[in-house]
Amino acid sequence: MQEPHGVVLIQFRWHLASALGLANNANDLEKRRQIYGQNFIPPKQPKTFLQLVWEALQDVTLIILEVAAIVSLGLSFYAPPGEESEACGNVSAGAEDEGEAEAGWIEGAAILLSVTCVVLVTAFNDWSKERQFRGLQSRIEQEQRFSVIRDGQLLQVPVAALVVGDIAQVKYGDLLPADGVLIQGNDLKIDESSLTGESDHVRKSADKDPMLLSGTHVMEGSGRMVVTAVGVNSQTGIIFTLLGAGGEEEEKKDKKGKQQDGAMESSQTKAKKQDGAVAMEMQPLKSAEGGEMEEREKKKASVPKKEKSVLQGKLTKLAVQIGKAGLVMSAITVIILVLYFVIETFVVDGRVWLAECTPVYVQYFVKFFIIGVTVLVVAVPEGLPLAVTISLAYSVKKMMRDNNLVRHLDACETMGNATAICSDKTGTLTTNRMTVVQSYLGDTHYKEVPAPSTLTPKILDLLVHAISINSAYTTKILPPEKEGALPRQVGNKTECALLGFVLDLKRDFQPVREQIPEDKLYKVYTFNSVRKSMSTVIRMPDGGFRLFSKGASEILLKKCSNILNSHGELRGFRPRDRDDMVKKIIEPMACDGLRTICIAYRDFAAAQEPDWDNENEVVGDLTCIAVVGIEDPVRPEVPEAIRKCQRAGITVRMVTGDNINTARAIAAKCGIIQPGEDFLCLEGKEFNRRIRNEKGEIEQERLDKVWPKLRVLARSSPTDKHTLVKGIIDSNTGEQRQVVAVTGDGTNDGPALKKADVGFAMGIAGTDVAKEASDIILTDDNFTSIVKAVMWGRNVYDSISKFLQFQLTVNVVAVIVAFTGACITQDSPLKAVQMLWVNLIMDTFASLALATEPPTEALLLRKPYGRDKPLISRTMMKNILGHAVYQLTIIFTLLFVGELFFDIDSGRNAPLHSPPSEHYTIIFNTFVMMQLFNEINARKIHGERNVFHGIFSNPIFCTIVLGTFAIQIVIVQFGGKPFSCSPLSTEQWLWCLFVGVGELVWGQVIATIPTSQLKCLKEAGHGPGKDEMTDEELAEGEEEIDHAERELRRGQILWFRGLNRIQTQIRVVKAFRSSLYEGLEKPESKTSIHNFMATPEFLINDYTHNIPLIDDTDVDENEERLRAPPPPSPNQNNNAIDSGIYLSTHGTKSATSSVLSSRPGSPLHSVETSL
Repeated sequence: MQEPHGVVLIQFRWHLASALGLANNANDLEKRRQIYGQNFIPPKQPKTFLQLVWEALQDVTLIILEVAAIVSLGLSFYAPPGEESEACGNVSAGAEDEGEAEAGWIEGAAILLSVTCVVLVTAFNDWSKERQFRGLQSRIEQEQRFSVIRDGQLLQVPVAALVVGDIAQVKYGDLLPADGVLIQGNDLKIDESSLTGESDHVRKSADKDPMLLSGTHVMEGSGRMVVTAVGVNSQTGIIFTLLGAGGEEEEKKDKKGKQQDGAMESSQTKAKKQDGAVAMEMQPLKSAEGGEMEEREKKKASVPKKEKSVLQGKLTKLAVQIGKAGLVMSAITVIILVLYFVIETFVVDGRVWLAECTPVYVQYFVKFFIIGVTVLVVAVPEGLPLAVTISLAYSVKKMMRDNNLVRHLDACETMGNATAICSDKTGTLTTNRMTVVQSYLGDTHYKEVPAPSTLTPKILDLLVHAISINSAYTTKILPPEKEGALPRQVGNKTECALLGFVLDLKRDFQPVREQIPEDKLYKVYTFNSVRKSMSTVIRMPDGGFRLFSKGASEILLKKCSNILNSHGELRGFRPRDRDDMVKKIIEPMACDGLRTICIAYRDFAAAQEPDWDNENEVVGDLTCIAVVGIEDPVRPEVPEAIRKCQRAGITVRMVTGDNINTARAIAAKCGIIQPGEDFLCLEGKEFNRRIRNEKGEIEQERLDKVWPKLRVLARSSPTDKHTLVKGIIDSNTGEQRQVVAVTGDGTNDGPALKKADVGFAMGIAGTDVAKEASDIILTDDNFTSIVKAVMWGRNVYDSISKFLQFQLTVNVVAVIVAFTGACITQDSPLKAVQMLWVNLIMDTFASLALATEPPTEALLLRKPYGRDKPLISRTMMKNILGHAVYQLTIIFTLLFVGELFFDIDSGRNAPLHSPPSEHYTIIFNTFVMMQLFNEINARKIHGERNVFHGIFSNPIFCTIVLGTFAIQIVIVQFGGKPFSCSPLSTEQWLWCLFVGVGELVWGQVIATIPTSQLKCLKEAGHGPGKDEMTDEELAEGEEEIDHAERELRRGQILWFRGLNRIQTQIRVVKAFRSSLYEGLEKPESKTSIHNFMATPEFLINDYTHNIPLIDDTDVDENEERLRAPPPPSPNQNNNAIDSGIYLSTHGTKSATSSVLSSRPGSPLHSVETSL
């Protein structure tokens, strides 16, 4: 090794000798950071504010408006010579003086100004959202700490503070933050799949393969490593540098998905580029529905990796529908205006189009165009994404206070739809502060901690050694921080309970550990979910070995053949004795809700060393020292939280690795199971027996019989948890599909957390791997925080619905007013700038006001909406249409008879640059007042009467309503020409207000009409249909297929493409040989290549059916036809054999036309290509 690494190695040797680690000296550490770099990968530069402004400007409607405004501006500065002449019609009649006529530029400028406002608001929102996320990200990173040894002390330092040369403690569940060399390891296994794609765990030891790489996960064992590379020089850092700097968590995920998908997509695009004729050649091969294939493929390619959240799916669909309707309305408006003008000017008045009048006419057309665009702007709900963003960002911020650290925004809203929660027991439902309360020692069952004097010294000594040595040395019990508090438990809580037991027996574990330090341990079998036990081997002074073991009592007792009696002597322990012990000791303990742990040992003679790798042989023939019952009390607030969940229609299930009796007792204490209910409590083995068929495959129908009643799953493995979660999500029983939330803390919970709709990881007890896989991190590990998340999730959903109810009312009214007004009076009663102001109120401000409503307990009194519930319920539809009727009646009354009522000049049919009329100002003002009061109505969406309930608990709402009112006064009184407003008198203002307040009264009238009577009302905003959903859902799993698989598939796809091409060319040739052609044209021989993934080696779980295939049509008829496999011919070609294709010669045809066919289930499932 060259400099400077050689120096590092020498330092390592020195550190190994000292085992003290680096000196905790700030200067030395800083020097190391300067030489070897910091353990920090610089994130990608965030977008600047200007870039965000530029992005906001890309909005199509805004571009159309800008163009219209610029054209309008240009034309207003151009004064055509013919304008004074009568020839051009009554263009400037009504303009009092020259100054007014020249003020035409104001409208264009005002539109540009409001566009600028909208753009700045959008950009600012994006910018603050980005900043919030960076803050969140850095908070997650700062919270991640790692154990290092400095000055002989074990310290928890932030990951970024690691330096080269540090000695770091690695343990089960860690995500390695830097590269290093292992110097001491106990049964260490690493999952390097994130780097190599190999899913097998790699065994590491100090003498064989000691290199540990950053970004990999510790799946088993523990050890110490010397850090050799940090930050950009570490393995992860190098990869990120290649990818062009890290970027945020989300982007990391995207990139992972992209890397894996890249092979797939690039192969397809290459194939397309290489041969432009592919599309042509494929044409005749497509079956009846093959035409959609390309689109489907494109759709699939563009499907995001994480399934779109339920709410996003519904919103996107709704926004598109509204947008289309708006586009149609605006187009009709423009066409009607133009036709009306042309017919009236050139047909009725019989004028001729004069060259000098062109600019004047064009100005009219531009005005019509602007009106059309404003109708479109008002119709398109661009406030929707804004409302969602604001609502989610606001919720995420507030959820931090409720101990929910949200990693993926959409998890927030999905949580509101949750119908099932699968929770761990330890630490989530219980306090995770364990204590030994009962024990069985020397043939005696003690109901409390025994006095040391009652125990034989030999038993006591063995027990103290077995507990002190056979537990992680990082687990300790420290003195309390405050006077009178409980001692602090550090490390594994079960081990802490045992160490506490040693202290209660008036002995100390520390001297034992100092006598036998960790590096003197001969062999360690660390705890994992398969073993459910931990064993440690030490060398005895006489050269023999002693193994200490501890683990789940019923598992370890099966391996015991002796037990210590009251004198500390060995006594035989037969299966009958074991059954006795289970009945008399273990079951009573478990029924009290205690976790039972057996502690045992075994001595090996010095004569011959056993084969340590043969674990079953080594950990057998044990002698039982003691069985202890550990209590983990239920958190006091959990039963109430679970009651809330059940009231809210959410089923809580407990999935635990504990004994079934313990689990049942705790579940009863929590209220998960209630006496008299019909429920199931199963052990993992029994659960698997019920859901698997004879071949050992899981069947969904069997699962569907189990999960609805299942409340407790005990002695379960992580695989069982994943199976249960997947089974519930995939199930179609019941009226709605289930949305499942899962809590997990262990490394092995990763798959279940990823599969769940919302994964909660434990912030305190959780491993890095679990946190990586989760959507929300519970910073206090408490179940009540999950209930808070449900409340916030439902609140997000309701906030969006409130906003929709408000916005759609404004949309309907504004579009109809602009449309009919334009058609009847050739001018929209609401001018472009006024429309933009209304748009600003109802989009930006209303989304802020309605999306920031705080959640109330009442949200937990209704059932979850589920995946299929439409966004706009019938009650909301009733409110939208009801208020629209009121507003339209008022506005049309004002438009057509308003001037008589207020005794003012009529504003209808005003010529082009005429000054603003009081008449139209009153209409505009009334419209805005009605919207303001309707915003208060929109606060309730379930038909409640009291719309003011809790209004003062939302200061943002009050501020926005009052602020909008104040700005409206300024616009009307002082807006003048730019806003087409003329000042109103106090009486007129009072009338406008009176009509506005009428909205609240009308709201009460609408609430009186029962929704059930209005059968004609339809719901809107359903989620994407089944077909669309499946596409997205299937994509979820696509990233789980590794590179090797991709390569294989890529080869296969190209192979089939080639084959397809040959088929087509042969067809073309055959078309000229009419005799054979007839045979080909039979419907049976229409070929399609599909479902080529049906071979067993490709059925990777259930994800495969989303790989873009050559053709995705149904297989059923072809399958039927191809049941009988053709006989294989002697001259089998290798390729054909490999891919399961047989060449068979049909006697009826010439030898050349042997048919390439396939047996059912082979990759070429239904290919009959004539060659």
